[in-house]
Amino acid sequence: MTLLMEETQLCGRAFKTANTAGRLRYAEPCPVRTEFQRDRDRITHSKSFRRLMHKMQVFIDPKDDHYRTRLTHTLEVVQIARTLARALRLNEDLTEAAALGHDLGHTPFGHSGERALDQIMAGGFRHYEQSLRVVDTLENDGAGLNLTAEVRDGILNHSGKMKAATLEGQLVKFADRIAYINHDIDDAFRAGLLKPSDIPEDLSAMLGDTHSKRITTMVSAVIAGGTEGDICMVEPYGSAMMALREFMFEKVYTSPLAKSEDSKVALLIEYLFEYYKKNPQKLPPENRQMIERDGEERCICDHIAAMTDRYAISTFEEIYVPKVWSI
Repeated sequence: MTLLMEETQLCGRAFKTANTAGRLRYAEPCPVRTEFQRDRDRITHSKSFRRLMHKMQVFIDPKDDHYRTRLTHTLEVVQIARTLARALRLNEDLTEAAALGHDLGHTPFGHSGERALDQIMAGGFRHYEQSLRVVDTLENDGAGLNLTAEVRDGILNHSGKMKAATLEGQLVKFADRIAYINHDIDDAFRAGLLKPSDIPEDLSAMLGDTHSKRITTMVSAVIAGGTEGDICMVEPYGSAMMALREFMFEKVYTSPLAKSEDSKVALLIEYLFEYYKKNPQKLPPENRQMIERDGEERCICDHIAAMTDRYAISTFEEIYVPKVWSI
């Protein structure tokens, strides 16, 4: 979408590229793409984006190829966010870029890994803050991706009670919730943790009794609630979505079966952290070069948070598991 198209096709509440607060460092304008399109491309060409393919969503090391990963989750968030932005005539490019970058800072082993690092790091660890650190500082060997202020704001404020400064950024939070609630239900069915009949009848009656119907209902409720003021989901659908989310926390996210490996994840990350504390020279060069500026523990955290599930496991095995010796 060109700048002229933004002026003629987007609604008055949409954030226009011409109004961007700019980048951390000046960059020559692109003759073809808007600034938010450039951000989208910078994210999708980044190493941290590619690593999402091998980071879990809910289930650790699933044997079935059809479980979601952090990458497929991100793509589903993007699809929902763009649908919302187009329906509300908001800036799709800004929405898409923020959605693509929202989970770049996620740890190996999903929220289990996040909780483990949160326990270790002084001041805690939050994946959305790490996502901003990835795009600002860690990518491109310390140069970062130099994204626009609005995309950075959407990445940082996609979670919890925080609110993005733009309506496009606010859409990403709703798209994220709609995506993970519904695809996690689908994965829980596949894992045998849930049956369709386990979903509370009142929630199924209101939101829909299939994956497609639930998403359509939730998306429609955000569109209905997003025509003025901040982005919201109209009632009673907003409350129903949050009730379904609570149901998922009770039956899936905190279930003993799904979380049976959590203690092992915590131990693995703790051991890796202690190893690098004792051997900071073993950190990759791009992390070691930041120690003087950011501190040793911060740089160890960066390295571990960037690991994929399989790389974290293989690194742990290489360090701590004895190898069979033979002549």
